[in-house]
Amino acid sequence: MELEIVWLVRAAWITVWVVSILPLVIASIPTSKLNSFRELVLSFAGRGKILHPSSQKFTVPQKFFAHFYVIGVVWTTLLLAATWMYACEMAPLSSEEFQLSDIASRLAGGSDVFSFHKSHMTPVEDRFEVWRAVFLLLLMEIHVLRRVIESFYVFKYSPSARMHILGYFAGLFFYVTAPLSLCSNIAPEVARFVGNQVAEFIANGKSHTSAPELSLVMCISPLMKLGSVQWIGGAIFLWGWIHQRRCHAILGSLRENPSQAKEYIIPYGDWFRMVSSPHFLAEIVLYAGLLIASGGTDITIWLLFGFVAANLTYAAGETHRWYLRKFEDYPANRHAIFPHVY
Repeated sequence: MELEIVWLVRAAWITVWVVSILPLVIASIPTSKLNSFRELVLSFAGRGKILHPSSQKFTVPQKFFAHFYVIGVVWTTLLLAATWMYACEMAPLSSEEFQLSDIASRLAGGSDVFSFHKSHMTPVEDRFEVWRAVFLLLLMEIHVLRRVIESFYVFKYSPSARMHILGYFAGLFFYVTAPLSLCSNIAPEVARFVGNQVAEFIANGKSHTSAPELSLVMCISPLMKLGSVQWIGGAIFLWGWIHQRRCHAILGSLRENPSQAKEYIIPYGDWFRMVSSPHFLAEIVLYAGLLIASGGTDITIWLLFGFVAANLTYAAGETHRWYLRKFEDYPANRHAIFPHVY
């Protein structure tokens, strides 16, 4: 059952890679022979100002982006609550056990952040993995909560801004699959635990259900004692998170006046001084933080990160070219998404 869930999630990402990312890579090849194919890809992948005119018939309003984040918040909250409850009751981990696990890791040569192979884990290491999943889901929760708030209170989408219906379904897929990818290795155990709790509640009633003896310290302290890799990843995540918030605030401020709803203005400030799509760069940075915080041993999270990086790099390139066509005075020193590189 455990392997079935893991491989099902991985198969979903591999399918998305073949269906969406591979065409983006081919469309990015700089040759005129691919112009027709490039227009076809952009008709599906484009949104807002870079949406191909021929795709207007099969689109939804771009403000439907809010649907992604509402679903992301609900789903991530459920996964986080269930995993955290499971960790507190079924995977307790004392300070001494953290220290022993860390010592054992050091004696074994340390964990290789870029290894896809997982050695046989001791029960302590199993419990450490559970708390690491809680940490990753907590970071994801922070991310999707901010995005849903921004969707309603920061962004002022133009009434004419649209996105292709396939892009809409891809967004829904992403915000269901991404949080699950952060805990897919332990999801079956968590699901069984929750199922048993619900069954016990239904069978015995609330008054006869034994309440777990949990304390705030028991549920928080293991997170405070995670390894340095988790905290480095968390710091990188927050770095990207903060800059994305700033860049989204800048974009939102460009349309504070309703009369500007259909106007496009060159944004300035924060990472906009270096690249045209700093909010995309920040998204890649924060997902890189999640990857590092995960320990880098799960190929599922690598597939997640690769999807984010490839998809946003392509979108940033198209956005940059649109800016260059739209504004004659566009800053010449700006790159598309990676400073001094692309």
